[in-house]
This record gives sequence, C-alpha cells and structure tokens, in this order.
Amino acid sequence: MTGPADLLRAAGLRGRGGANFPTAAKLELAARHRAELIVNACDGEMDSSKDAWVVAHHLPEVLDGARRITAQRVRVAAHRGSETLALLDAAGVDTLAVPRRYVSSEESALVRLAHGGPARPVMRFEPITVGGRDPRGRRLAPTLVLNVETVWRIQQIAEYGPGWFRSYGTPDEPGPRLVTVADGVRNPGVHGAEAGLPLSEILDRAGGLTVGPQALWVNGLSGGFLPAEARHTLWSRNALAPFGIGTGAGVFRVVAAGSDPWQVVLSALTYAAGESAGQCGPCMFGLPALRDDLIDLLDRRAPADTAERLLRRLPRVPGRGACRFPDGVARFLASALDVFGSSLLVESIGSKRFPTARQG
Repeated sequence: MTGPADLLRAAGLRGRGGANFPTAAKLELAARHRAELIVNACDGEMDSSKDAWVVAHHLPEVLDGARRITAQRVRVAAHRGSETLALLDAAGVDTLAVPRRYVSSEESALVRLAHGGPARPVMRFEPITVGGRDPRGRRLAPTLVLNVETVWRIQQIAEYGPGWFRSYGTPDEPGPRLVTVADGVRNPGVHGAEAGLPLSEILDRAGGLTVGPQALWVNGLSGGFLPAEARHTLWSRNALAPFGIGTGAGVFRVVAAGSDPWQVVLSALTYAAGESAGQCGPCMFGLPALRDDLIDLLDRRAPADTAERLLRRLPRVPGRGACRFPDGVARFLASALDVFGSSLLVESIGSKRFPTARQG
C-alpha cells in the first residue's frame, strides 16, 4: 500500500510557503518523530493573500488533507485579528493566533508560540520538525509546519493522483500553484498559475497590465526586482536564478514606468527595519542601518562615502540570525541596487557600479 510520503514523492510536491522544500521528506521526518502539525495560513510575505483565499474557499479540503497525513494534533495558524482567523474559529478549527509581525510566521517561531513562548524564531542546527530547545533551554516537541496551500495540494494529490498533479507545471516543478498579483493589473488578487509560465502570462491571467511597467517586484522582501524587458522570463527556479530570485510565495507587484522606484524600496525597507523580533543583531541593528544608509543615499547632500558604506554593510547581514529574514532583505536591497541603482543620481555612485533599469 502506498503511503502519503510515497504519493507526494511521486507527485513531486514542494512546499508552497516560499521555501520550496520537498514535502515528502518533511512528512517522513515528521512520521518518525510523531510530530504534531501546524498548518500555516498567515500569508507572511508582503502583499500575499493566497493563504487567506485557500481558507476562505477550500477549508474542508485542507482539513481533509491534514487528516490524511497525521493522526497527531493539528492546529491552523493565522494572524490575530485577521478575517482568516475569524473564519477558522467560526468553523471550530483548533487555531494558533499569531502576532502580526513578519518573522512571527516563520516555522520555528510558530512552534515556539505553540509551546507557550513568544513568536520568535529559534536558532537551530537540525529541522524544527524533530523538535529542539528554545533560548531558555525548554524543550520544543517535534512539530511539522506546512503551508496551507501545501496541505490543500496534498488533499488534491490523494484525490486525483500524482499524474493529475504532474499535468501542471514542469517536470522539475510540477503542480498547480496560487499566486498573488497585488497591483498594476485589471484584476488584482489571487490567481491560478504553474511553474514554466512566462511572467507576462501570469500578469495576463490577472487581467493584463494597466500601467506601463518599469520593473516587476517578485516575492516581496524575500525576492527582488526584474527590469520590465525581462517580464517574459519563465516563472521557474532556473529561469529566475540569474536575477537572484526564486519562485517563492508567488507574489507580484508592478513598478510603474515614470514612478520613483526608490520610494517603493525605501517603504519596504522601512517596514523591514521595524519587524525585528528583538533578539538577533542582523534584524535589530543591520536592517535599520541599511535603511538609514538608503535614506542618506536618497538625500542629494549625502556624504561621498555613503554608497561604499552601504556596500560594506550588505554582505555582513546574511547568515547571522536565527532565521533568514535579514538574508532576504539584504538580497532584496541588492536586487534594487542592481536594477535601479543609477537612478539614485548621487555623485558617489557611478553608473558602472549600478546599471540603469531599462523601461519597456
């Protein structure tokens, strides 16, 4: 008899929350450690709303998918005060109410919250699925965390089979996927897509562009920017890799031609600098420092060494915290510098260092 992990391996399902990890491997690890399950419906990435859509339209299928993979306790995580949490509570679902902070929905933060601690990421040296310790040394029981769309896809694979699932997407990245197109199109919101589509077709599925594009912002603070002429790039890991972007949570925004992209970047970076969990240096000090450097760069009276200072800081932020949030923000800012750098018009930054973004 084929077990759930075998079925998911045959289907090639990977997580839909952004990390893109093979779901079968996580499931096997969880089964060995009798892990409880947290279904993450927090829409943790900026502008994402697909998790809320899944709960609103497919909650029975999600709960069925959860029952198919575990006999242990199942909780569904959603942000406090959200419509998603209200829908879950009204349906009698066992819920985990999560603070509205970016890092609060990171998987180890959810596990820590479920054990009565603050929703802050945990430094760990093995997957949180097998358990661990919080900073005070208290034991965290084995807990599997899966995105709510992932659990819905598990139910679909069990219902329709791996062949159906693989009829969407590419051999390397199979299956239907949800995306959020936040603005710049006729029908912003959640839409169906699949890996291997041109980014321009994803925008067309949202009704098509309503503005001339200067660039596409893909995957919020964990992503980056593509110049407008690259909008026909395929939505896949390999095709996006040269831009330093993955398929991620599937979030798209259009940066309109003629607009100031640096106001978009600064707004996002300011938000990121305020989202620290208050426990690791890269978030507490590194991100505010990057924000302040950018503010100085946008000030036409900035000191001559401002650009060099920013470039020195950027590589020092990643790889030093309990989670990957500051890593993603550093890549986001580096992407913005690559695509929009010369538009800063600061004498200390030469066009050779930051190429101009071409409009299309």
